[in-house]
Order: sequence, then structure tokens, then C-alpha cells
Amino acid sequence: MTRHKKKVIQTNKAPAPVGPYSQAILASGWLFVAGQIPLDPETGEMVKGGFEDKVRRVLDNLKAIVEAAGGSLGDVVKVTVYLRDISLFPRFNQIYAEYFKEKPPARVVVEVSNLPKDADLEVEAVAYLGG
Repeated sequence: MTRHKKKVIQTNKAPAPVGPYSQAILASGWLFVAGQIPLDPETGEMVKGGFEDKVRRVLDNLKAIVEAAGGSLGDVVKVTVYLRDISLFPRFNQIYAEYFKEKPPARVVVEVSNLPKDADLEVEAVAYLGG
């Protein structure tokens, strides 16, 4: 049986984890990005502003982590989105479409009752970086 190595991905261009987890793990060409909430990577604090500002921060954090692993948003194959208010889905979708213009990844969006630090949204992703 062959054991696959895993590599921890860490970048200061995305917020440090708020618990015992890694920003992402790269294993056998697959990148698993931990859920991102709208934290400013420089301050570690929640982003101020409207919902759209928070969506952009989350997607920028996600992009920074994928790029730190040597990939791009074009390598993302699956996204899971958690929204505290599903009525915000159209507003989320509008911004999301700016980040994933061509061949968007598979995706699921679910409404949840709460998220860490009372965030309005959290986004996790899987990317394939192996040849």
C-alpha cells in the first residue's frame, strides 16, 4: 500500500486559521481548501461593509490560498457555500460569477443557522492541481 504525502499550504495573503486546522492541504494533486469567512488577512478581523464586500473578501482569500499552492481559480472543481440567509443567494451569485467566469466548478449552496464569528457566509473548495 502506497501512502500519499500531504503538504500543508499556508499564505499570509489569507487569514490565519482560527482553530486547529490548515488553510489548505495538498494531497496527490488534490487541494482541499478550508472554509473561508470574511476575515481580513492583515488584521484577522471581520471585514467591515456590506454583504458584497464580505463575499469579495472570502473569494479573495480562497484565491490567495489556491495560488499559494501553485494553482488558480480555474483549477477549482468543487465549491461549497454556506449562507446564513439564502435570500442573499442572487447577490452572492453575481459576485461569484466574476471570479469563476469560464467553466465554473460544481457547487452546492446551503443555508445554515450560524457560522464561526457570526459570519454571513463561508466558502470551501477543492481544486485539482495534478497534471
